[in-house]
Amino acid sequence: MPSVHTVTYSLLRRQGITTVFGNPGSNELPFLKGFPEDFRYVLGLHEGVVAGMADGYALASGRPAFVNLHAAAGTGNAMGALTNAWYSHSPLVITAGQQARSMIGVESMLANVEAPQLPKPLVKWSYEPACPEDVPRALSQAIHSASLPPRGPVYVSIPHDDWDREADDDAELVAEREIDHAGVPSPAQLERLAQRLNAADNPVLVLGPEVDARQANGLAVELAERLRLPVWVAPSASRCPFPNRHPCFRGVLPAAISGITAQLEGHDLIVVIGAPVFRYHKYAPGRYLPEGARLVHVTGDANEAARAPMGDALVGDVHATLEALLPHIVQSERSMPEPLPRPAPAEDGEGRLAPANVFDMLDALAPEDAIYVKESTSTVEIFWERVAMREPGSYFFPAAGGLGFGLPAALGVQLAQPQRQVIGVIGDGSASYAITALWSAAQYRIPVVLLILRNDTYGALRGFARHMAVDDAPGLDVPGIDFCALARGYGVEARLADSRQALETALREGFAMDRPLLIEVPTLPT
Repeated sequence: MPSVHTVTYSLLRRQGITTVFGNPGSNELPFLKGFPEDFRYVLGLHEGVVAGMADGYALASGRPAFVNLHAAAGTGNAMGALTNAWYSHSPLVITAGQQARSMIGVESMLANVEAPQLPKPLVKWSYEPACPEDVPRALSQAIHSASLPPRGPVYVSIPHDDWDREADDDAELVAEREIDHAGVPSPAQLERLAQRLNAADNPVLVLGPEVDARQANGLAVELAERLRLPVWVAPSASRCPFPNRHPCFRGVLPAAISGITAQLEGHDLIVVIGAPVFRYHKYAPGRYLPEGARLVHVTGDANEAARAPMGDALVGDVHATLEALLPHIVQSERSMPEPLPRPAPAEDGEGRLAPANVFDMLDALAPEDAIYVKESTSTVEIFWERVAMREPGSYFFPAAGGLGFGLPAALGVQLAQPQRQVIGVIGDGSASYAITALWSAAQYRIPVVLLILRNDTYGALRGFARHMAVDDAPGLDVPGIDFCALARGYGVEARLADSRQALETALREGFAMDRPLLIEVPTLPT
């Protein structure tokens, strides 16, 4: 009979999962023994980087990404990155090596006691097989659980002495399984939603990351154009679900109760598609809805529908729902919204560029189908105003706000989308959380362009300090970091761009390279 090891690799191969992101320890070595030639192992020097690369890979590919962590310590190191994966509905299949079964009870070194409890509540499902023969079935369940809506990370702890054990006669059956999801609303449900949209005097559309994840962007554009709706992106945007130069585009809603209500004032129907209602951040209380407004929520996540504090909800696949809804929508006679005005250039400082001018340069030089992985949290609004995002899958941002996402996620996205140019736009505070990702970029010659915006401070935190009237907090500045030197130390070429000319030269060079380039840009604080 085949071994658990053999059946597992057969399962992964059949499911199209042939890339493993990991940082191995002793518990993981038996799984990696005889690593197949048709598989690819991507090494990260810290488990947070490993999970971040896998997160980017899963988001950009739309497929489950396989993660191999080291016991409890490695799982703990990855928990910050796991927070972002959870809130972005990223289908990560996370495995962790466990001590030999006979050694767990005595709590020997590297025993992960009560292993399934460790990653909760940041996983959809967590499990440790009760016997070696159950490992292939458990991994099959993990893959399908991660992939079924709402997508999300899962976790399996596997004792290292399970891999050489014989599997059951029927173990190969798990590799043959296929599970399809169908989530189309009924005709009556679609008709009710269409009636509300067609009858509304001043409706507005709010789109979220699920639209982009389900590749329903074009359908959202068609809906907006047919009804001539203003379109907002839901607050705390982790993806771009609608082209931000389209005439209907209004911007990204603020992540505050009162701010959202103010922006949506005057609309009688608010239709939220593919986003939570809502991902608030700043504490700015107020009314949840403008006076006289009603809200309808379309989502593939039943939990998001259940916890919303207002409005009606329709749970179903976002792409299938929009596709089935459009034939019921009547062409509106309203005027098409006017495009947003383009902002003027900003003034640079001495040896420091204004972020607005950095983004204008990026917009002018980057390929039209470029993918941006953004983790400069203090420049989000400026970026959305100045950088065009036209294609699906063009923007990724940490969904939970946990720092350390940008550098490794940019590598994972580039591995998943080698035909498109990936550009990481990373703040200096964020980059420091996952700087070892540069080693992986160099070793695997991942041709990503990494812009490090160095303003020597935690810019977003300074904004919150102003909002919360805390003007004397320590620890808000991070001066003295030489990112060019760090990059070269890890094997990545680097350029300092302290003028517009130097930035233009570096960007053109980076876009023509077949290996990574880091560009350090001293910037003014926002």
